[in-house]
Amino acid sequence: MAPRGRRNPARPGRSRTDPARGVAFKALSAAAQRDAYVNLLLPALLAGSGLTGRDAALATELAYGTLRGQGSYDAILAVCSDRDLDRIDPPLRQVLRLGAHQLLATRIGAHAAVATSVDLAKDVAGQRAAGFVNAVLRRVATRNLEEWLEIAAPSRASDLAGHLSVRYSHPRWIVAALSEALGERADAGLAETEALLAADGERPLVTLCAVPGLATPAELAAAGAKPGRWSPFAAVLDEGDPGQVAAVAEGRAAVQDEASQLAALALARAGTTEDGAGRDARWLDLCAGPGGKARLLAGLARAAGARLLAADVRPHRARLVKAALAGAPGTAVAVADGTAPAWRAGAFDRVLADVPCSGLGALRRRAEARWRRSPGDVAALGPVQRALLATALDAAAPGGVVAYVTCSPLLAETSDVVNGVLAGRDDVDVLDAPAVLPEVPGLRCPEPRGSFAQFWPHRHGTDAIFLALLRRRG
Repeated sequence: MAPRGRRNPARPGRSRTDPARGVAFKALSAAAQRDAYVNLLLPALLAGSGLTGRDAALATELAYGTLRGQGSYDAILAVCSDRDLDRIDPPLRQVLRLGAHQLLATRIGAHAAVATSVDLAKDVAGQRAAGFVNAVLRRVATRNLEEWLEIAAPSRASDLAGHLSVRYSHPRWIVAALSEALGERADAGLAETEALLAADGERPLVTLCAVPGLATPAELAAAGAKPGRWSPFAAVLDEGDPGQVAAVAEGRAAVQDEASQLAALALARAGTTEDGAGRDARWLDLCAGPGGKARLLAGLARAAGARLLAADVRPHRARLVKAALAGAPGTAVAVADGTAPAWRAGAFDRVLADVPCSGLGALRRRAEARWRRSPGDVAALGPVQRALLATALDAAAPGGVVAYVTCSPLLAETSDVVNGVLAGRDDVDVLDAPAVLPEVPGLRCPEPRGSFAQFWPHRHGTDAIFLALLRRRG
C-alpha cells in the first residue's frame, strides 16, 4: 500500500470499478468526509449514475449495510490488517469496509467481492494499495461473520458493553447511554439493550401517513400498502417507490414514521384543561422543519376547528414546511427563532416542541449518525433544547398543552431536559403521556420517569421517539 497521503491513482478515464460499488463508495465517502446523510444523497447519486433495478438495489444495500456494520467490520479488519486502521487512508478504509460487508453479510461470492474491491482500490488509490486490499480481504474471507466476531469482540463475560459494541456495531458510549435509558445495568445483564442494538441493524420498511381530511389509509392500501401497526393514519410499503403512490405525489400523504405520527396525535388528544374542555383555537409547531409533523398537525387542527402556525429558524427549512403545507387551509408558516419568539406569550392552546437532537433514535434509517455523534455533541444540544422547551411553555395559554418531542432516547436529551426546565417553574403539570396513547403497549419509561413515553425499535418497530406532555397550569 502507498504510504499515507501518497497515492498512485489510475489515470482518469480508465475506471475499473463496478458502477453499483462506485455509487456505494461515493455515498460512504461523502458521509465520512462531508457529514452527508446517505438517505438524502443516495437517490441523487443513483439518478446521476443511471443505475436502476437490481443494480440500484445492490448499491443501496452496499451503502446502508456497510454503514450499519462499520463497527464490526473495523474490529475484524483490525485483526486482518498488519497496520492500524487509523494509518490507512480514509478512501481505502471505505474500500475495505465495502469488501468486508460483501464477504460477511451478503450472498456475493468471495472471489467477486475481493476482485471488485481490488478494482475499486486501483481506481481510488493505485496498484500498490490494491495489493494491500487483496491481502486483507483474502484473510477476511477465511471465516464467516460469527466466527470473526468471536475473535474480534471482547468477551461477553469480561466486558459485556464492549462485546455488544463490536457485535452490534455501535460505539461503546451509545451502548451505555441506551442501556441507561432502558433502565438496565451491565451487572444484571443487558438483554433488552441487546435486542435494541439488534433492531438498529435492521432495515426499516417505508411508513406512510395519510393526512386527515386529504387521504385515508384505505386509499394507501389500494395503492399496495398495508395497514400500520399503531397509528390510525399509517400504511406500510413492503417495496416500491413511495413517490409513485398518487396520494404521496399529490402531497395528501407522506413518508413518516409511526412514532412521529403518534407524537403529533398525542398532542391533539391531550386535554387542554383539567377536565379536557378548554379552548382549542390556535396551535403552534415551534421547530417545524422539514414539515412532517406539521403536515399531520395541520390535518388534526382542521378537524378540531383550530389554526396552525408552523415556525422554523432556518429559512430553507421554513420553505420545506411551506411546501409540505401547500394549500392547507388554516395554516401559516413563519421564519422565527423559537428561543426568541415573535409571538406573544400565552397565545397558543397546543404547542409542539420537536427540538433539534442527536437523531440517535433513527439509527435504522440514518446509520451514519452513530459514527458522527459524540457525547460532546449531545451535551452541546442541551442548552438549546432547554431554551426551546421553556419558550414553548411560555407560548402556551393557561390550560394549554405542550408536547416535548425528540428523536432520541438518551436521558440527556429527554427526561433530563424536561426535569431541568420544570425545576425552575411552578406553573406546569406533567401529564401521563402513555395513558394518552393506550393502544400502544410498552411506552412507559422506567420510574421515576413513568409519566413520559418512549417508543423503541425493538418493542414497537418505530424510531426511538420520546414524548413528554406538559400542561400550563391555569
